[in-house]
Amino acid sequence: MPYRRSPQYAMFLAGFALAASGAAFAQQKGKHHTLAATLETVQWGWLDPKEPPKLKINSGDTVSIETMMHAHDKIKPGVTMEDIVALRKANPGGGPHSMTGPIYVEGAEPGDVLEIRILRIVPKPFAVNFNLPGKEFPTIGALAPEMPDGFVRFMPLDMKTRTAEFKPGITIDVKPFPGTLAVGIDPNDPSPRKGGVKDDPMAPVSTLRPWKNGSNMDINELQAGTTAFYPVFLKGGLIWMGDSHCRQGNGEVNLTAIECSFKEIVIQPIVRKDLKLEWPRAETKTHWILMAFDEDLNKAMVNATREAVNFLTEQKMVPLTRYEAYALVSMVGDCRVTQVVDIRKGVHCMIPKSIFTKK
Repeated sequence: MPYRRSPQYAMFLAGFALAASGAAFAQQKGKHHTLAATLETVQWGWLDPKEPPKLKINSGDTVSIETMMHAHDKIKPGVTMEDIVALRKANPGGGPHSMTGPIYVEGAEPGDVLEIRILRIVPKPFAVNFNLPGKEFPTIGALAPEMPDGFVRFMPLDMKTRTAEFKPGITIDVKPFPGTLAVGIDPNDPSPRKGGVKDDPMAPVSTLRPWKNGSNMDINELQAGTTAFYPVFLKGGLIWMGDSHCRQGNGEVNLTAIECSFKEIVIQPIVRKDLKLEWPRAETKTHWILMAFDEDLNKAMVNATREAVNFLTEQKMVPLTRYEAYALVSMVGDCRVTQVVDIRKGVHCMIPKSIFTKK
């Protein structure tokens, strides 16, 4: 889908290019809040726009959010593959993800953008990776038909060394990020709705598919120090957090990452009235990240490339024609397959900041 341009876009670029370092806008000092993960504050597998907010905050406030492991914390050491399969079937149409929220941000209105700064992530001390048996789930996982049996591996996390031991001789550095960070649903999301409802745009949407409101994006760059930008579709923004990961390769090919849960993930949401977006975007210290999703991976690639070209064409640091921007994405844009296991596949294009040398 083509990017929706706006006269405010130049202002967006100024904010987008500086937000991760905190230089855009004076550092906002607000209250600090805590949202614990309980059965009352965590929803399993669905984003329901009618779910009452569990916390209300002001723009610029910070929040420490606790998250659960999948299926309301039922995935834990000792659980068998048969248990995992039963849990997957227990919530038809819904995702496995445990989502803490929603958080209502005062002043956020449809058409705004929520800038969400990820400030700190502290995982809990165990993690798991698994694939579902391909003989029962032949489309879930890149090699599902070749992997007829299920596999599960629980791993303790050493938070002093920030590592996980996959098995003796294989140690993996921990790089935690939220696999699912969402704002309230897009009423025009074409995803199937809970219960097969077809005529209610405010019916709950499964957490399985990433979309314009974020949701199950699985972008491993959303680590502490990254800033994400989301278009707002519903009053209050309605932020959800879950599907916590401690490490993931692009593609997430067997279905899961190093799945974990967070003791806390600290975020600072800021309402941006001056920005307009169609798809989420993100920024790290070194890159701008443009993203898109579609059931067809080729279409996701086209959409993400278009987002990257649009961004470069309209940035004000060095004027570029659309053809020059297209060429630049081809030369330096690292377009990565985000994941192929969430029904809607993802592609995110990384544009390095270092190419802009004009002072």
